[in-house]
Amino acid sequence: MSSSDNEQPAEGGNPTVPEKSKEQGVSRRGFVGSAGLATVGLALAIPAAMSFRSVIPNVLYEPPRRFKVGALERFTEGGVFVAEHRVFIFREQDTLHCIGAICSHLGCTVQLAKMPDAEGGFEFHCPCHGSLFRADGTNFAGPAPRPLDYYTLEIAVDDGQLIVDKSRPADKLWRLTVRS
Repeated sequence: MSSSDNEQPAEGGNPTVPEKSKEQGVSRRGFVGSAGLATVGLALAIPAAMSFRSVIPNVLYEPPRRFKVGALERFTEGGVFVAEHRVFIFREQDTLHCIGAICSHLGCTVQLAKMPDAEGGFEFHCPCHGSLFRADGTNFAGPAPRPLDYYTLEIAVDDGQLIVDKSRPADKLWRLTVRS
């Protein structure tokens, strides 16, 4: 009698296929079933994730980079600080220029300090970490790695207000000339 004759068929099973032992691991049928369930789950999860993502708006909630700061009459001789936009607008007779009030070290708001013995009569001081900037925005003391930013200015056609454009950096010699 051969060894295959001694094997008893499992109930309703095939007599030539031995019963699966616990040491063999996952059967082919179990693997295909699991792979099928994973595929169906992925096919349902992707559209669900896309539907959930569609309710989140694709906008940035940050302030505009181009904005009006007021009429030309507001900016008298010297510097005017526009706190809500963190910029200084300087007027020298018929020319205007804009220097950012954001410290190049860690983004603190610099303050204008009147210094009679300094070039230009004032300096910018960072109250947070002690950076110092000359009147032209050049850093000369403290941890600030670069000068203050300059921004372009223009006059609005519709109402004549001054517009600051932070998306277009300017050279420190750049000036807007206005005719009175």
